[in-house]
Amino acid sequence: MRYVDGFVLVVPEKNLKVYRSIAQKAGKIFKEHGALEYVEAVGDDLDLKFGVPFTKLMKPKPGETVIFSFIVYKSRAQRDKANAKVMSDPRMTRIMQQGPCPFDVKRMSCGGFKLLVDL
Repeated sequence: MRYVDGFVLVVPEKNLKVYRSIAQKAGKIFKEHGALEYVEAVGDDLDLKFGVPFTKLMKPKPGETVIFSFIVYKSRAQRDKANAKVMSDPRMTRIMQQGPCPFDVKRMSCGGFKLLVDL
């Protein structure tokens, strides 16, 4: 069964261009190593009146926005293999060493998910 890694993080709007560049490069590497899909989405309609809005959950400061992203794999085992390859890929090391991280890693939430419904 397919498996999903999900992420929610806050990025200063002034860093979105850098973040997007990093995500595009990293996404290509993840897909080369087995990811089926790699999606990064920037907040647009976040002040909803039901549930817990992402703005309340992530508490973005003025000038920050929320990023929602996910990576889809064939299975958890395949995800584990792909992640090991991605983390040892020298291109990822170069990407991470290009400069300061464009977001606060301590304010990122992530996890792996088994699919409940897959239409």
